[in-house]
Amino acid sequence: MITVFEADYSNPEHAEAILDVLDSYSNDPMGLQAPLDTFVKRNLLKELSSFPTAFSILAYDDEIPAGVANCFIGLSTFSAKKLINIHDLAVLPDVRNRGLGTKILEQIERKAKSLGCCKITLEVRNDNKAKNLYNRFGFKSNEPEFLFWTKDLL
Repeated sequence: MITVFEADYSNPEHAEAILDVLDSYSNDPMGLQAPLDTFVKRNLLKELSSFPTAFSILAYDDEIPAGVANCFIGLSTFSAKKLINIHDLAVLPDVRNRGLGTKILEQIERKAKSLGCCKITLEVRNDNKAKNLYNRFGFKSNEPEFLFWTKDLL
């Protein structure tokens, strides 16, 4: 049975689940292809819990943590309304294609609607198979298509 809910950063089980699934994603070809850095593992939950607009959605398959989405509430200046940005959405490889990603997105959409958000945003690599899920859920590229650029400072 799949259960999906908003994580409580102060709950040690939730904190461990977030880190475990995120570490799996980091090891994946769509991630960093390496484990999360020790510094990240020690500090991420403290930073998320102190970040006023952060929230995470956890998905369990039976009683095993199997998916996570780390999200941030922002503001659309063109709409003068809140938005939710999905920063990470990860499902463990052995339970992909079983509906966990869809259930996570549904939970995020419910929260967005309850907050009066105008949209949900995410970035996705061009070669990520999860684009099919995002398309089915109603996400699409912008016209004109936007690029997501980064400048690493570390």
